[in-house]
Amino acid sequence: MFEKFSRRSFARLAGLSALGLAAAPARAAESGPKSAPDRHAPGAFPDGFLWGTATSAYQIEGAVNEDGRGRSIWDTFSHTPGRIGDNSNADRANDHYHRYKEDVRLIRDLGVRAYRFSIAWPRVFPQGTGAPNPKGLDFYDRLLDELLANGIEPYATLYHWDLPQALQDRVGGWQSSETSRAFGDYAAYVAARLTDRVKNIFTVNEGGRFVNFGYGWGIDAPGLNLTVAEVNQVRHHVVLGHGLAVQAIRASGRAGTRVGPAENIVACVPAIDTPENIRAAEIATRELNSGLLGVMLEGKYTDGYLTFAGAAAPKFTAEELKIISSPIDFVGLNIYAPQHYVVASDRKSGFAVLPFPDSFPHMDSEWLRIGPETIYWAPRLAAKIWNIDTIYISENGTSSSDKLTADGKVYDLDRIMYLRNYLTHLQRATAEGVPVRGYFLWSLMDNFEWIFGYEKRFGLYRVDFETQARVAKLSASFYRDVVARNAIGI
Repeated sequence: MFEKFSRRSFARLAGLSALGLAAAPARAAESGPKSAPDRHAPGAFPDGFLWGTATSAYQIEGAVNEDGRGRSIWDTFSHTPGRIGDNSNADRANDHYHRYKEDVRLIRDLGVRAYRFSIAWPRVFPQGTGAPNPKGLDFYDRLLDELLANGIEPYATLYHWDLPQALQDRVGGWQSSETSRAFGDYAAYVAARLTDRVKNIFTVNEGGRFVNFGYGWGIDAPGLNLTVAEVNQVRHHVVLGHGLAVQAIRASGRAGTRVGPAENIVACVPAIDTPENIRAAEIATRELNSGLLGVMLEGKYTDGYLTFAGAAAPKFTAEELKIISSPIDFVGLNIYAPQHYVVASDRKSGFAVLPFPDSFPHMDSEWLRIGPETIYWAPRLAAKIWNIDTIYISENGTSSSDKLTADGKVYDLDRIMYLRNYLTHLQRATAEGVPVRGYFLWSLMDNFEWIFGYEKRFGLYRVDFETQARVAKLSASFYRDVVARNAIGI
């Protein structure tokens, strides 16, 4: 299957991935640093800006058969011949389950104050529902204690794609609202156990990726090719699960626990910064995110989304929309590349999407087009459209070929180029008052990169997957300097 799926196809599909086609204010509680940046320090970020890094459970933990963990859809998928580019799996991955103390020291050495990680649902509920695994949260207890002992604030993600296989087998996974309810129950259990130390929780990571890629195009786990109507219903069940998780965290977590989604927003950038094109980018951002962020923040699907879907529109109730739009405290935006450059148009939609020329630059991953201005426009437009007052860049980073040189170093100048340019545009956003309160660099270290296996390296630390040795790349020094100065040099 993988051979039939070119990287150019990945780039095209990635641009469409959240197109469940997206305004009322997001009810985001006021929180996070409000200080203005030091106008006398070029490139400075606001005082108290939160710097962090990020990983996900399936990509780094390994130990897939230890301490009662159940099987996930990615365990099944990665062991299916032809699904993973290098025929690998994440049975061992980075062995983070046993090496977490070493990895926490790597985080500490970057000087960051926050770490975004995900919890493996199959560790906690091996069957997806029912009795929790007594040892399911023990690893996360140890991890949290180690993070806090090193002065690092944990930001937990409840769902980063590793659905319990048992739920997929019993009810079709996210094809059923039973999975949405199971996710709410899982969220309640985790919140009751961990919010004495975890004060910030992301619910669902990148619905825009795993819904279409996993249920529509069969590229990701669980590898299904459903109809458009079925995919739209899956997407609805995902946002319903998000809403139920928000309510569960409010009910079962400690007072003051903050919660929100982490979404790979369909980033629409004005091709030329004229007022007309900026307005077109606003319209496009709202409409093309209606199926995920939009309905979470508005409590309704836009007329454009429903008209476009037609008979394939999801079935829903008014009560479900109310649950989906439960008030949140922040919005996480995963931003890597521009999905669309747009211009104003006389057509009914008010915008036109421009084709990417073949020569458009990209990083080591062909889908990862270089558009540094995206990290300025995406949060700026989202904050305006949905009245969001707390945004985190919950992921940003790039793959690189990352070759070891004769001196045992990795001089990843291309990653530094990418980060320098993106962070410069992010600083521009904060200087103009766009409410971005923090940034999580993806990723702490190289890991299992889904369908690409270990071929693509996104980490600040290089990992030798045979010896598990971690080596700091040059980009780790670059990021450490940015964090220490709270500024991007120009």
